[in-house]
Amino acid sequence: MPSRSSVKPNPPVWPVARSRYDALVTFTLAAWLHDLDPFLWRFTPTFGLRWYGLSYVASFVIAWLFLTWLARTKRILLTPDQVADAMLVLILGVAVGGRLGYILLYQPSLFIEFTSAAPWWGALAIHQGGMASHGGIVGVMIACWWIARHTKTPTLHIFDCAALVAPIGLMLGRFANFINGELLGRIVAGPGEHAPWWSVRYPQELGERFDEGVSPRQMHDRTALLESFTLPQETYDTGLNRLMDALQKGEPAARTAVEPLLNARHPSQLYQAFAEGILILTVLVILWRTPRSPGVITAWFVIVYGVGRIATEFYRLPDVGVQGIGPLSRGQSLSVLMVLCGIALLIWRKKKPTERIGGLSTSLK
Repeated sequence: MPSRSSVKPNPPVWPVARSRYDALVTFTLAAWLHDLDPFLWRFTPTFGLRWYGLSYVASFVIAWLFLTWLARTKRILLTPDQVADAMLVLILGVAVGGRLGYILLYQPSLFIEFTSAAPWWGALAIHQGGMASHGGIVGVMIACWWIARHTKTPTLHIFDCAALVAPIGLMLGRFANFINGELLGRIVAGPGEHAPWWSVRYPQELGERFDEGVSPRQMHDRTALLESFTLPQETYDTGLNRLMDALQKGEPAARTAVEPLLNARHPSQLYQAFAEGILILTVLVILWRTPRSPGVITAWFVIVYGVGRIATEFYRLPDVGVQGIGPLSRGQSLSVLMVLCGIALLIWRKKKPTERIGGLSTSLK
């Protein structure tokens, strides 16, 4: 986004409709304009119950209920009481691993970022987003090792239990990413161009991806729009927030003004919700219908997750300023490593078979 003083458009475009775009708007751009509110309930303009946080709560509750049922019906080696204790450790592993993974992999500057407002340290500002799924997986692995050690249960069996419920959290987290309008997909049509019905126009791109996929004239018009929502001493970030509020409240003039200035993009968050949630869960449930050697379910989770992440990231933009390795993004590079680890685990398990445990269609004796 440009600085507030970089461009001084004249005249402002809000709330007057821009006639040169009226014809484009009248035939209805096929792409859907993203106007979802990231809050389920607001207590203040910036504080409330966010869908992102609720997705984590729902994930842990569903995982606890599912694992408790497996324990009560003796389909896993843990008892219901052990599952309750294990969930606390898994929650800590996801939170700490996901946050540290994001900072280390994508934004190390948060370690040295301090502010005068709570929570004062950038590393703790989880309410502003910033969780890495790869980091969360590592955190869960450490948590599983701790659980296995304290319950005297095979470590790989605990890994299998966690792998079976992980897709639920991954899927809900991607749905929350979609609601937030973050982790944007690649462009399929430019501003004002007819776009496929499944594509989405995200007003959030007027933030960090302000100049992406637009002409100098369109950049000027974007700046004019933000200028019209921004008071003299405010930044364009404040103007963008005010524009987003207007869209989320359903103000027609805001929609008319902004829609012709946005690119249409792949809804990559939904692609990843399917690949990391529904697809993985389906594969694992089919595989674990009968007892398996500990580690087999984990290996297939790692392989399917890695392959799905590699495929879907071709439609998702990498984080701004984050370099990949060669033609692959940072997330794809890490996923390649995950696939190799999963294959290695399957080979090792085949060479060293052990007693089969679990099975969703059977119970342990």
